[in-house]
Amino acid sequence: MSRPDSATTAAARAFLALPRTATLTTLRPDNTPHVAPVRFTFDASTGLARVTTRAGARKARNVAAGGPAARVALCQADGFRWITLEGRAAVEDDPVRLAEAVRRYTARYRAAPPAPPDLAVIEIAVDRVLSLNV
Repeated sequence: MSRPDSATTAAARAFLALPRTATLTTLRPDNTPHVAPVRFTFDASTGLARVTTRAGARKARNVAAGGPAARVALCQADGFRWITLEGRAAVEDDPVRLAEAVRRYTARYRAAPPAPPDLAVIEIAVDRVLSLNV
């Protein structure tokens, strides 16, 4: 499937709520892919995925360098079941947005995320969903 609303089915919501690690693919300034394991949250009601990270991390720098056109792919897999969430991304350090990202992360993974001094959140406005066996 490639419709954003396909991530709002009960099966997709349940799969995306499992405390799994995913991969986040961003593009370096030279347009080569950078793939990093991440923990994330997804709000199906708003279509917003969140990844907490350090502002200085390669993935955050890649998103920031891409400006408002920066696109990323976030893929969670479990055997032959997977969902990829794609969309425009931005790096945020607003305290309210950070608090919401930390709250959601803590609820999903039952532990707070690391809290480096340069904590930031990559927010992804999901506009494409691909999946298999979910």
